[in-house]
Amino acid sequence: MDPAKLDAIDVHVHVEADEHGHLSLPPEFIEASSAYFKADKERPTVDQIAEYYRERRIGAVVFSVDVESSTGHPALSNEEIAQAAAKHSDVLIPFASIDPHKGEAGARELARLAVGHGVRGIKFHPSLQNFAPNDRSAYPLLEVAQEHGLVALFHTGQTGIGANMPGGGGVRLALSNPILLDDVAVDFPDLTIIMAHPSFPWQDEALAVATHKPNVHIDLSGWSPKYFPPQLVRYANSLLQDKVLFGSDYPVITPDRWLADFAKLDLKPEVRPKILKDNAVRVLKLGEQ
Repeated sequence: MDPAKLDAIDVHVHVEADEHGHLSLPPEFIEASSAYFKADKERPTVDQIAEYYRERRIGAVVFSVDVESSTGHPALSNEEIAQAAAKHSDVLIPFASIDPHKGEAGARELARLAVGHGVRGIKFHPSLQNFAPNDRSAYPLLEVAQEHGLVALFHTGQTGIGANMPGGGGVRLALSNPILLDDVAVDFPDLTIIMAHPSFPWQDEALAVATHKPNVHIDLSGWSPKYFPPQLVRYANSLLQDKVLFGSDYPVITPDRWLADFAKLDLKPEVRPKILKDNAVRVLKLGEQ
């Protein structure tokens, strides 16, 4: 990927279906999320995502979510996602997702994906994967990520997945409180961590961790910018201008909608390019390829 040929980099794009039609999550979870976001029910493949983003001159970090141990739903193949992304390396960067409950076997798999398949990070969803980031269950994976210079992207805050299902589909929101990542940042000081989403209802906790820990960043996915909490905009425009990154949460929120609303935010002119591309170039080490 040549960042000079791109106008922006979206660090949060979901692969919800593979070319065989298999879904990344149980269908009822995806339906609940679509209803929550009032989103299009289209589930683009990696090839379709690449075409969509290439037309817009935007790079995209792509991943699925492995929730096999908590739901019994088979995960999409990290290897297939990485191989598909490699065909579109001008616009796509693959991350893996491995359920922390897979332990040392999962850690070995992540190392294999990093060395052999060009995976540049790993996506976690604590509420769906039923673990607390600081309970050490994910530490074998995080050790591999730190060793190989991979980015660890953690869902934080509220989620539309499971919304309005009985018992919220068993999804425990408290596991995605960003303050839990403070321990992870202490235990893995050389690991690059991204806290995904405005972290409702814990936005202040996320800002505190990102301000205090030099290895922690925030992506702005999952919300239209017009709904961002005012303190998030204030910090993005000042103290955290080098640590905040554009993310859409496609396909539930399109980059077109996100960027149109982002253009209306009251931000310093020099901050906009940092959020849209420059910070991602540095965090993903794109200039070091």
